[in-house]
Amino acid sequence: MTLHPAPPPIPAASYDWTNDEDLSSCLSNEGSQPRLVVVSNRVADLSASVQSGGLAVGLADAIRQQGGMWFGWDGKREGQTGGPMQVSEHGSVTCVGIPISPEDFTEYYAEYANGLLWPLFHYRLDLVHISTNAFEGYLRVNEAFARQLMPMLQPDDTIWIHDYHLIPLAGILRRLGCRQKIGFFLHIPFPPPELLSATPDHDALIEGLLAYDLLGFQTHTDVNNLKSYLAAHKPDAVVGQDVIRTGQKRLRVGRFPIGIDAAEFGKLARETSPEALLAKTPVETPALQRILGVDRLDYSKGLPERFKAFDELLLSHPELGKHVNFVQITPPSRGEVDAYADIRAELEQLAGAINGRFADIDWTPLQHICRPLPRDLIAPLMRHSHIGFVTPLRDGMNLVAKEYVAAQDPDDPGVLILSQFAGAAEEMQEALIVNPYDTDDMAKQLYRGLTMPLEERRARHAALLSRVTDFGAKEWAAAFLKELARSI
Repeated sequence: MTLHPAPPPIPAASYDWTNDEDLSSCLSNEGSQPRLVVVSNRVADLSASVQSGGLAVGLADAIRQQGGMWFGWDGKREGQTGGPMQVSEHGSVTCVGIPISPEDFTEYYAEYANGLLWPLFHYRLDLVHISTNAFEGYLRVNEAFARQLMPMLQPDDTIWIHDYHLIPLAGILRRLGCRQKIGFFLHIPFPPPELLSATPDHDALIEGLLAYDLLGFQTHTDVNNLKSYLAAHKPDAVVGQDVIRTGQKRLRVGRFPIGIDAAEFGKLARETSPEALLAKTPVETPALQRILGVDRLDYSKGLPERFKAFDELLLSHPELGKHVNFVQITPPSRGEVDAYADIRAELEQLAGAINGRFADIDWTPLQHICRPLPRDLIAPLMRHSHIGFVTPLRDGMNLVAKEYVAAQDPDDPGVLILSQFAGAAEEMQEALIVNPYDTDDMAKQLYRGLTMPLEERRARHAALLSRVTDFGAKEWAAAFLKELARSI
């Protein structure tokens, strides 16, 4: 699709991840910096000594370094939205949480954010549910966020808003008089225009995005999908490589792939010895190779297809009987959405069928654990698993893939099998890249991974580990904030 001509040349907005000088300047803290205001659907728990997940790690470091405020929902469903605020101080950071009323929780969170935007942005039109009042509730909660936040802002604040729950927030803040720089980062995929236009509110969503000074996405595909939408639906927009102009408004757009704290996760993986691990998780014997999947219970993760690929592996290679097992850890999420109950029932049925067909008295081929496990158990479990099986049907990034790489023993690493539709696939090409809809091919790649020579495993892992280590959560946050600071 042909895009509109680029505007006159301006300083490039893209961050060069391979340039050591650029990286050093991002991480430095020279001179005074404006206060950072982070806004997300939920407020992070900054009292925790170790943050879980790349988002919390990267943002916690950035906001502590600059000082500032973290604002969002406090997790309570009671009273009126935007009611009494919960304020807590954590050194140089103030955390501010507000409640959401039960009605607003249903319309804003359950029906619109998770019932429409989540499946739509994950390319699942078949699961999109359009509710009459949901978009009104979505806007109403964003309005409440803006009105509570606005009086607390300082003139030189830098505001960083996160994810699909809060797309309209910058536009509302602008209407209320906010003139500070506002950036937005989308943690999930951004759909192509032919899918986005399936919602009657697509024009309003895009107008919300265009109110920001910097838009950050996980992948080149996401950036290009936004540009394609503007070319198809916004003929007045002038789209350049890194800049979008609409009328008098100019904003930057770029790819900022999120990372993890690889050093911390690798240390966590090494802290538990194999002997202690086996005592906690009786799923290993000396001759057993483990395939490991770790995912929230979600229809975007490709879990039924993964189970079917393992079934095909055992059918195609009966010699693997009693020599391999598949452990899938799937904590439940969003239980109020019917689609999640459906996929859990499907997984339980598939697991029962596979174990019924192949299990023996001393061997359970597939273990499906439907509850969360602590990170200090997940990390060593990854380290002592021969295959990391990460095959979402669509994912913004997928940090489990990066955690699996960080957890490995470089002298005897496992093999990462990664979906081509995970955002991580753009930068982790040394993994075995698969089509998650092709269960036969996934079975073949499972066998390839289980039988891969040590020299090849080491070479693939070394390349992946270098990338995961060099560009982690802190570098991601620093790169985004650098670009936001230079936005016009």
